[in-house]
Amino acid sequence: MAKLILADGTTFEGKPFGAKTDAQGEVVFNTGMVGYPESLTDPSYRGQILVLTYPLVGNYGVPDDSKDKWNIKKHFESGEIQIRGLIVSEYCEEYHHWDAKRSLGDWMEKYNIPGLSGIDTRALTQKLREHGVMLGQMVQDEHEPDKVIRDPNEENLVAQVSIKKPIVYNPGPRKKRIIAIDTGIKNHIIRSFLERDVTFIRVPWNYDIWRSKFKFDGLFIANGPGNPAVLEETHAVVRKALERQIPTFGICLGIQIMAIAAGAKTYKLKYGHRAQNQPVIDLQTKRCYLTSQNHGFAVNAKTLPKDWKVWMVNANDKTIEGIRHKKLPFMAVQFHPEATPGPTDTGYLFDEFIKML
Repeated sequence: MAKLILADGTTFEGKPFGAKTDAQGEVVFNTGMVGYPESLTDPSYRGQILVLTYPLVGNYGVPDDSKDKWNIKKHFESGEIQIRGLIVSEYCEEYHHWDAKRSLGDWMEKYNIPGLSGIDTRALTQKLREHGVMLGQMVQDEHEPDKVIRDPNEENLVAQVSIKKPIVYNPGPRKKRIIAIDTGIKNHIIRSFLERDVTFIRVPWNYDIWRSKFKFDGLFIANGPGNPAVLEETHAVVRKALERQIPTFGICLGIQIMAIAAGAKTYKLKYGHRAQNQPVIDLQTKRCYLTSQNHGFAVNAKTLPKDWKVWMVNANDKTIEGIRHKKLPFMAVQFHPEATPGPTDTGYLFDEFIKML
C-alpha cells in the first residue's frame, strides 16, 4: 500500500501503480473523462500531483512514441510525463484499444512517476474545492513522510519545461513568420500553426527576440506552469512587442503574461480550471463554447488598462477567459483552442491571429 498525505495531515490510502517511488507537489484535480496521455504530458502540469475524477483510468492504454512529418510526437503534448504523481479511483491494468502499445502503469514507470489507485477521488476533490489546491506527498508504505512539503510554485517551473535553444519549423520562404515564446508549449499548439503553413520559430522563455537574427510578423506566447508574475524576463519581451504594436496572441499562461505586460495583475484561483468541458462565453457574439483548460491563475479584470477589454468569460465563475486590445492587434485566451484533449470549436482563433499578421 501507499499514501497520499495532504499538507493539513489528511491521509488517503491506496494501491500503488507506476513507479514505486515517493513524490511531492501541488494536488489538483481534472474532471475530464478521457485524454490522460495528453494531460499527463502537458507541461502546464509540471510540479503537480494530478487527481482524475473520472472513476476508471487506464482502460485504453497508452499509444506509441511515433512522430509526425515535423518530428513532433503525435500522441503526446511534450517529450515526457510532466506530472509528479497520479491519483485515481480505479486503475485498469488490462487495456484495450487499437492504438495502444503499453499500459498506463508501464508508461509511468518508464518516467519514474508514481500512481495511487483505490482512492475516494470524490471526497478528495470535494476537499480541494472547499479548501483550495493543497500541497501533498505520495509516500510508499515502507517510507517515512517528509516533514516539509516543498512548494513547486517557488521553483521556476517554466525554465524546467522550456527549450534551451531556438528551433525553427517550416523554414524557407513562406508568407508569414511567427516567433513563439516557449513557456511550456504543447505539441499540438505547434502543429496547429504548422498546419496553416507558417514558419514557426520557437525560442526559450527568457530569449531576447529583439536582439536575435530572426525576422517575424507576429509574436505568440504559450501555455505553461507556475506563477506568471515571476517571469519578469518574459514580461519585458512582451511589453516591447506591445509598445511596437507587433500582432500578439497568447494562450493560457500567455494571457496572464500579456496582461501583466500591459499593466494588469493576476491572482491564484482557489482550485483552478482543469477539464475538457469548461463553458466560455464570447461577450461580443454571446456564443458559448466548450473548451479545454488547465490553469491555476487568472487575470484580474479590475486591473486591465482602459484601452483593453474583457472579450470572453467563464460561464461558471465569470473569470476572464479572453482579452483584446480595443484598437491594436493584441488578443489572448485562457483556454486551449488547440484542445488535445477536448473540443476543437475554438480552433478558428489560430486563423484569426494569422489574418492579423
